[in-house]
Order: sequence, then structure tokens, then C-alpha cells
Amino acid sequence: MTRITLLKPENSHDCGYFDDRQALSLYVDPHLKPGIELLTQLNLNGFRRSGLLIYRPDCPDCSECKPVRIPADRFNLNKRYRRTLRNARHWTIGVELPDDGLYEDYANYINRRHSDGSMYPPDYKQFREFLIDGHGNHRFLVARENGQFRACLVFDLFLDGLSSVYCFFDPDYERLSPGGVMILKMTQICKLLNLPWHYLGYWVKDSKKMEYKQQYRPLQIYENDQWRRFNEI
Repeated sequence: MTRITLLKPENSHDCGYFDDRQALSLYVDPHLKPGIELLTQLNLNGFRRSGLLIYRPDCPDCSECKPVRIPADRFNLNKRYRRTLRNARHWTIGVELPDDGLYEDYANYINRRHSDGSMYPPDYKQFREFLIDGHGNHRFLVARENGQFRACLVFDLFLDGLSSVYCFFDPDYERLSPGGVMILKMTQICKLLNLPWHYLGYWVKDSKKMEYKQQYRPLQIYENDQWRRFNEI
């Protein structure tokens, strides 16, 4: 892996998963302009992206944030997954370049689903810094029905796979499991492109926000600097 400079803030911040913990992260030097090879290597070593910032959790008393990924070529649609896709069969799915035309849909999602979270209230600057800014390898997977917005999954392209960054959707269609639809569609795209991995970001044991990720089997987890089979029940 290319030698890079990692930065660590002196002050911690509230953990987004556990109310009784503080969090710290390592950051790749923001002045670095990484190419696709380095971005792929960083992703393989547990780093994630938020806008232009590339980071990895480095909390002194906790190591619960662990990257997980779906092996696309071994993932099969069970009865539940097929039903999820069938319920959204009228949606049109397409890949788009990052665009601020989805800001109102993003704001609607945050206002209605996450009014108690750190991203509330939403604003345009926050949206751009979080989802529009990047390193040129990110795209939007957008679902529409008769031209109307249903869901968007922001993802990164790497040499060995696709990585889901953030999903937002129209809360009026929550009953159709739009987040699940987009994860399944992204995994299918990986398979079509002969890319071995769909990276799902961090899984956090005992966190209700992240427990949904363990349902996508088979699954791999990154622990102790290596990827292995996910055996969590």
C-alpha cells in the first residue's frame, strides 16, 4: 500500500451508535489527491469516505465499527429478496453523476426520518459536502417511478467492487423497503460488471442502526487487518 500521512484529531466527538461513548477517527491527509488504485487500497484496509474526507474509526476503548462486504458472485436471491424486488418492479433504476437536483428529496428524507439525528436540520451546504463532493469515483444509483423520485443510493466505484456510501428515499414508500431494494440492485450490478464485492460500510454489533447489514448472506467482515467470513448470528 502506498505510504500516506494519517491525521488524528486531539478531541473526540459523540459516537453515532452508542450514547455512552466518544469516538475518534484517523483521517487521510485531506491535501492528498488519491487515484483509483489508492482509493481501492484504502477501502480494502477499512477506510470509508464522507465527502472528500477519507477516514477509519480509531477509538481507544472500542473497536465495534467493522467493514462488511457481500461477495456478489455468491449472493443468491432468496424468497424474501425476490419479493422485495417484485414489490418495486415498477421502479426504473439508473446510474447518474452526482447532482444537486436531488437535494429536496434528501431534505425531505432527513426531515421526516432523522429529525433527531446529527444531520438535522438539513441544509444545501451539508448535502454538497457530504454527497456531491468526492474524488471523482462516486455515482448516484437512482430509482424513479413514472419520473417521480423513490430512492437514491450514493456509491463509490473501486477496482474490485462498488461501495454503498449513503441511501435516502421517499418516506411515503418505506413499506416497500427502498433501502433493501437499492442494496439488492447494487449487488446485482456488481455481478453484471464482474466486480467481486459490494461493500456495505461499517457493521456495528448491538447497534440497531446497523443490524440490517448482517441479513445479506454470505457476508465477509474485516477484522484484525484481514477479511474473513462473517459468522455473527
